Amino acid sequence: MKKILFSIALAGMAFQLQGQELYMPRNIKQAYANGTRSITGAPGPNYWQNKGVYNVKVQVDDKTKLVTGTETIAYTNNSPDEMRGLIIRFVNNIHKPNAPRSNYASDDFLTTGLKITALSVNGEKIDAKSENWGTVGGVRLNKALSAKSVATITISWEYPLSKESGREGQLDPETFYVAYSYPRVSVYDDYNGWDMLPHTDGQEFYNDFNDYNFEISAPKNYVVWATGDFLNPEDVLQPEHLKRFKKSLKEDKIVHVATEAEMKAGKVTKQSDWNTWKFKADNITDFCFALSNHYVWDAASVQLKTKRASVQAAYNNGAKDFEQYTGWMRYSLKWYTDNWPGVEYPYPVMTAIQGFADMEYPMMINDSSIPNDFQDARLTADHEIAHTYFPFYMGINETRYAFMDEGWATTLEYLIGIDENGIEKAEQFYKNFRVDRYSKLVMTEVDQPIISMSSQVNGSGYGFNAYTKPSLAYLALKDYLGDALFKKALHHYMDNWNGKHPIPWDFFYSMNTGSGKDLNWFWNNWFFSNNYIDLKVTAATANGSNINISLDNMGGFAVPFDVVATLEDGSKEKTHFTPSVWESGSGKVNVTVSAKKKVTSIEINGGIFMDTTPADNTMQVK
Repeated sequence: MKKILFSIALAGMAFQLQGQELYMPRNIKQAYANGTRSITGAPGPNYWQNKGVYNVKVQVDDKTKLVTGTETIAYTNNSPDEMRGLIIRFVNNIHKPNAPRSNYASDDFLTTGLKITALSVNGEKIDAKSENWGTVGGVRLNKALSAKSVATITISWEYPLSKESGREGQLDPETFYVAYSYPRVSVYDDYNGWDMLPHTDGQEFYNDFNDYNFEISAPKNYVVWATGDFLNPEDVLQPEHLKRFKKSLKEDKIVHVATEAEMKAGKVTKQSDWNTWKFKADNITDFCFALSNHYVWDAASVQLKTKRASVQAAYNNGAKDFEQYTGWMRYSLKWYTDNWPGVEYPYPVMTAIQGFADMEYPMMINDSSIPNDFQDARLTADHEIAHTYFPFYMGINETRYAFMDEGWATTLEYLIGIDENGIEKAEQFYKNFRVDRYSKLVMTEVDQPIISMSSQVNGSGYGFNAYTKPSLAYLALKDYLGDALFKKALHHYMDNWNGKHPIPWDFFYSMNTGSGKDLNWFWNNWFFSNNYIDLKVTAATANGSNINISLDNMGGFAVPFDVVATLEDGSKEKTHFTPSVWESGSGKVNVTVSAKKKVTSIEINGGIFMDTTPADNTMQVK
């Protein structure tokens, strides 16, 4: 079909569109009309985003399990709008009994939540009434914050660490993962205004790029690991362990900075009743830390293109998989830098903490131990580290569009898995863990379009839309474009939106521009449809040395596939077809394969693109 170039006017702004148009919600259309975003995929000439500079002093009491803090935020309103109030986000209120949650909560998960003891804006005190807050609260300002101005916000607060750890909380009575630990200004953006969506412990997060300076007061003998640069190791570590830590910053080999016995014997930290650990991280979407008085501490570093990055692991003595983590992480940072996505790991450190969440944070991961399956354990680490790029490097709104980060982390996990385990094992793991259940589960929730807001789907609908289907889509596009062009387009998108807030249409249009191709047919097919994976062979006819094969795309997804021809001597020949065969949109295609000998039968094999009805994928040749 010949593609027709045409133009439309949208609120006075001319768009050049080729072929199919992409559905766009009204608020997204308005952002494009306002010039904050562009049909080229780049930020528009009027793009803006807000920013905070957070100076935080926080204390963790190992006896009371209370986190107490004071913060000063220099919040810049770069928007064109006047703000009569501020929306404050405190994710840890998910532990309050009356907070909305997507899952059952045990008694050990529940706490009293946030207590704000003081709040002021530009020196004027405000009664926050935080006892009525969920994970999102709000305050009305005595004086509106004008456009292009800066407000100074000061907050003092406390909250208890939950006994049952999820993404944060008590890993054991003397080990704490302290994430989402400070009240923050919620995102105010160009397409939704204030982000008011509550955190329900299902979907994930959306934060501004802020600068963080943290001073963390921890009891004697507690080591603190955190996001960002460790500023004062000399102030908190005893000489021998300071020497080991500094050595790790220059060493490829693993340095055992502290053993469990040394931690318990009080040989690691300075012997003050409290030690203050200082960390700094700029232009990052969040900050977290962990502390323990008995975890083993391993460290090393890896030379990347422009810097040497520290890798650290903290874990229970005897955790066999975590004993490997420092080496695994060195490999991951280097591999992701040099291969996929092929962008240098952007931060100075990556730290893994043995916990329960299998969860990513800027420069840190909180993983469960899988000591009896090193392949699974390592791929878990790979997946969480891959999130460095999506969402943290890119500032993605995970709450609304989880496929923009989880789909990519799943894809990168698969690609590095090929290198680590070989193609056969990588494909088998991906199929077993990601695709098999999707291919067999026939229900409405599974077929919801990927573009559906993640906050509006749950259960299987969320899981497949966030992880499986988008990952398959990205791999299908990689097959369609080829590795070189796919990477060029991906880098174009990442260059456009690093440090900013892309939405799906920014991704789609960036990939169009970066590849030099109109991919709207592909986006419509994979992201805006109720399609699934189901090919059917309807005819297979010999014509000399050629076999003419007719296929129906019953499910609709534009998937790659192999035609596997079985020859009369029992040998097999394979011919690959990319998703380009479905570009016309007809859903019916005829393909031809050639063979050296007589073909007795053919099979359509999608590999990781598992067919929901594989029984109709084979046929005897007539």
